[in-house]
This record gives sequence, C-alpha cells and structure tokens, in this order.
Amino acid sequence: MKKFLNILSVFFILTQSAYAQNFKIEKILDLKDPWSLTFINKDEVLITEKDGEIVFANIKSKEVRKIKHNLNYKVDGQGGLLDIIKHNNDIFICYTEDRRGGKTSTSIAKASFVKDNLNFKNIFQANPPINSGYHFGCRLVIKDNMIYASAGERGNGNIAQDPKTHVGKMIRINLDGSSPKDNPKFKGKNDWLAEIYQIGIRNPQGMTLSPFNGKIYISNHGAKGGDFFGEVKFGENYGWQIWCWGGVNYSGTKCGETDQWDSRFTKPLYTWSPSIAVSAVQIYKGDEFKEWNGHILMTSLKDESIRKLEFINENEVGKEVIILKGKLDRIRDLKIAEDGKIYILSNGAGALSVLKK
Repeated sequence: MKKFLNILSVFFILTQSAYAQNFKIEKILDLKDPWSLTFINKDEVLITEKDGEIVFANIKSKEVRKIKHNLNYKVDGQGGLLDIIKHNNDIFICYTEDRRGGKTSTSIAKASFVKDNLNFKNIFQANPPINSGYHFGCRLVIKDNMIYASAGERGNGNIAQDPKTHVGKMIRINLDGSSPKDNPKFKGKNDWLAEIYQIGIRNPQGMTLSPFNGKIYISNHGAKGGDFFGEVKFGENYGWQIWCWGGVNYSGTKCGETDQWDSRFTKPLYTWSPSIAVSAVQIYKGDEFKEWNGHILMTSLKDESIRKLEFINENEVGKEVIILKGKLDRIRDLKIAEDGKIYILSNGAGALSVLKK
C-alpha cells in the first residue's frame, strides 16, 4: 500500500507540472514592486507600486505615467501603497499611513477620479496605530455600496481577538467611511467597534466578491503553515491566535492554544501546510478560459504560482491544480477583465503580464 501511495503521489506531482506547462505569460509593462491593479475601462488601469507611486497605464498602447497624490504613506516592511479599486467615479485605496512616532496603520482613503492628480481624503484608520512593518492585510471589496476591508494583526497575535481594536479584523464601512447600522455591534456584539465585521484573522492579502453567489472570500497567511481560503462571515471569529489553522510558529514550536478546530471559530474552506504565502484570489468568470468558470484562482508569493481550485459546493473546496509556476516572481495580484483575460502583477523585477493558453 505504501509503495502504491508513493507512486500515486509522484503521478499527481507530474500531472500538476505537465498541466502548468500548457500556459504562458506575455509581459505587457515593467513596473517597480507593483501591488494592486484596478480597471478604469477595458484598456486603461491604475496600479499601485508599494514604494509610493500610483501608475496610470494603457494596456493596448503601453502608455505609462505616474499620477500625483497626497497620501501620507510610509514604506515600512510589508507596508506602503497597497490595494486600489475604482468604483463609479471614485478611487479607494488601502495603504500604510504614517501615524508619527514610528507608528503606522492600515488606512483607507477616497478620491474622485482624475487622470493627473488624486486628492485623497481618509475615511478609515485601523486603530490603534502600531510600530510594526508586518501584516497590514489591506485588500478591499465593494458590495451593496459598502466597503469590506482586511486589517491584519500587525504581528501582534492575540490582538486579533480584541474587539476593541480594528487590528486583525475584517472591516465593513459605508462608502463615506461611516458604519453600517446592521454591523455586528448593533446586532448583539455590543463590545465590538462599530466598523468590525469579523474577528480573528492574521494577514489577509487576497479578497474577492464571487460573481456567482455574491459571497466574499479571503486568502489569509498563516504562520509556518496554516494559509487558508475562506468566506467572510457576519459576526464570526476565525480564531487567530487561539487556533492557527494547522500551522506552527516559525520556530517550529506549537502555535496557539488548541490544535483542533472547534465550533467557536469560522472553519476555513481550504488550508495549506506548509505555507505557500497566499496572495490575491479571484473567482473566475469569463470567455477566455470558459472551462474555469466558477473556479477559484489563488496566487502564491512563496512558490510563484497560480493555483486553480474547484468548489464541490458552497461550503467545500475540492481539487487543486497548479496552472503556472516559476515563470514569474512573487505573484502579488491577479485581476479578470470583462473579456475574461487574466492580468497578473508580479514583484521582484516587477511586471504586468497577461496569461495565455
């Protein structure tokens, strides 16, 4: 039996590798440490570079220029300019705000869209500000005119369980930054801050709104193992750092207070141990790769891959296949255009690329 399982394992690895070789990438633009992309229209995009630039780019003509902005940002470890999305005629950005004295926060700002100068105004700050360059989270999704945002726990572990802080939480606010009156605080979670939607997360660097069921999903970094894909759920708790989703501390010691999931916590739909350093995630819908409709596309920083996972049903994820690996640097963002083309941002040398069959 052991011999059979070993053969089966080798076959599975070879099958994944062969599948991955069928796809190519075509570089469109060179960039410097890009983090996020949002479409203005079918040809034009805005891109954040972590070191502080907002870039306007035309995919077709390959025109590139920098856009002035007034953000009070700080490049600090994993922090800088992070997620960006266009909604109607507004631009929303999630970034590392300089809060003075070495302290920073995951903050959200809003500006009316113009192509030469974005005049941002803050609409949210994750408090308290912390002196740390780790775990900002900082992905944004807009659903029903509300912003869902991830605020990482900044390397502070069990602060994610403290509902009197925004750190280590999923946030939900209105487009003007005010708190929806049906957030958990107003529905029985009296001790929660008004902006908190879910607690107990570590560092979600991917988030997406499914075009099929209208649910919001995140990818979240574990420690040494425990990366996960899961649903954002009202008033629930993902358990960090009481429960570590199957991971251990980087030192190899036990992480958390329990090794097993229990009903206090939201259960992830899929986990990775060892960690692959999950980043952007999307649910595919389009004509370019029709056979992928409804499937999950997950990017990885650590092994520079894109992985496709299939839903068995809304509460269960099944088969995982690597569709691209080692052809780009750390894959930071992935976005699907209206025509179904898949655009990729990668770090290292920095590039905007498109996936090709």
